[in-house]
Amino acid sequence: MAVPATHILEWRAIWLTSGLGPTKARKLVDHFGGVEAVFHTSLTELESTGIQAVSAQSLATGRSAELAREEFAKAAAAGVTVLSAEDLCYPPRLKEIYDPPLVLYVRGNPEARQPGIAMVGTRHPTPYGSGMAERLACDLAAKGLVIISGMACAVDTASHRGAITAKGKTVAVFGTGVDVI
Repeated sequence: MAVPATHILEWRAIWLTSGLGPTKARKLVDHFGGVEAVFHTSLTELESTGIQAVSAQSLATGRSAELAREEFAKAAAAGVTVLSAEDLCYPPRLKEIYDPPLVLYVRGNPEARQPGIAMVGTRHPTPYGSGMAERLACDLAAKGLVIISGMACAVDTASHRGAITAKGKTVAVFGTGVDVI
């Protein structure tokens, strides 16, 4: 599978490295002057940054890159696009949060750009609450807004249903990955 020019393989490999979260990963990339440089660094240099030994070994031995290639194969088979923050399709507003994800998995059109509104709510709404969430989403989607929600039961589901009823667009943001609802 061809990997985009945005170093997505490297970003995904860092994301899959045990002991590295987004903050430590960004600091590591900054320390070496780029994500590619991290993978052309010796084990000793990696360990000297203070990251866990298991993390440094995974990066230096190529284990992290191997895991990333396996993930890309799974993503391709599932029709999923993987984006890094360097990709033009990565949502610009998402980069503004405190700790944005290093990578995003997208099923659907990652280039869709139009105004949207997030709709979230309780998982135990009243029937009136569910009905109003669906109706509001339907009305907003009919006016051209993308309905964004988390695909959880109840209000989120009603919001997505309303967008679909209006033949509008809807985006589900999963904290678990595109293969787990």
